[in-house]
Amino acid sequence: MWNPIIGENAGKVWQVLKEKGPLVASAIKKAAGLDDKNVYMALGWLAKEGKIKFETKQGLIFVSLA
Repeated sequence: MWNPIIGENAGKVWQVLKEKGPLVASAIKKAAGLDDKNVYMALGWLAKEGKIKFETKQGLIFVSLA
């Protein structure tokens, strides 16, 4: 079942990435005001839509807009 809050949180995450550029998940979580579960669901939503990309730098995974 689709939950509209996931889409709303995806919008928050997208806005954070637009404003701040590439970030690790913990920084996205803090900037968007989301908990672990909700930030990862939002990232999954955005990844499925092809709106974000992942890059590993110095052992950390950075997320940015595609």
